Amino acid sequence: MPEPRLRHSVRGLIVDENEHVLLCRIDSGDRVVWVTPGGGIEAGESDSEALARELLEEVGFVLEIDVAHAWHQVLIAPHHAVDFDGVINDFYFIRTANFEPEGAFTIEQLAAENLIESRWWSIEEIQTYVGDDVFGPRALAQLLSDLLRDGVPERPVLLPHE
Repeated sequence: MPEPRLRHSVRGLIVDENEHVLLCRIDSGDRVVWVTPGGGIEAGESDSEALARELLEEVGFVLEIDVAHAWHQVLIAPHHAVDFDGVINDFYFIRTANFEPEGAFTIEQLAAENLIESRWWSIEEIQTYVGDDVFGPRALAQLLSDLLRDGVPERPVLLPHE
C-alpha cells in the first residue's frame, strides 16, 4: 500500500487578553468548520514564514515574534485536501491583544479558499455551541483550556486522529 500523500499546514492559535481564540469559518460545501487561521506551506517556506504569510492573508495579523509549537495533528482522510489523502497540522500558540480581523486578501480571495467569516470565541462559547458547524480540532475547547491552564508543552502535544 502506498504512503498517503499529506499536505503540511500551519495554524495560529491566536488568543487575546480575555482568553478568546480567533477562529475562521470554512465552508467546503460538505461541511462548515471553525478552525484556527492558517494554511498550507508553499515550496521553500519554513513553518514560521508560512504561518506569518497565512495569518496576514486571512486575518491581518502581523507575526513579529517566534511562537511556540503547541500541537501536532495528522489527519488521514480521503478528500480532506484537494489532491491529498490528508493533512498534517502544526499549531503555534500566539498571545496578543484583541484586534478586528481583516486579512490582506480580498473577500473574493478568501471565498476562493472557502473562508467566509472570522471571529473571536470564548472557551465557554465553543463548549456550549449548538448548531451544525463543527470545530477543528473537535476537542478544541478542552485542548485550549488545557493549554491556557498548563502553558505550552516542552514538545508539541500529538492530537488524536479525528
